[in-house]
Amino acid sequence: MKTATFPSLRVEPELREAAESVLQDGETLSGFIEASVRETIERRRTRTEFIARGLASREDAKRTGVYFTASAVHAELGKMLAKASKRVRR
Repeated sequence: MKTATFPSLRVEPELREAAESVLQDGETLSGFIEASVRETIERRRTRTEFIARGLASREDAKRTGVYFTASAVHAELGKMLAKASKRVRR
């Protein structure tokens, strides 16, 4: 059950028209805005977590002195991609 609202938002008519032009069948402008807010929240959380993992990894590398070259990382990612691709093809 929805129990809260977002503040009213004044926008240029062109922005409203652009939003309305991409609505899917049966989708309301309110639904579109809600979905957009949810997606942006998730994207920002994901980005924040990604940065935190990267900073932690950097600190771990500094602490341990263990570093990996870009070519080694790319090779490992390539192996992982090839393995995943084989699973998808089956």
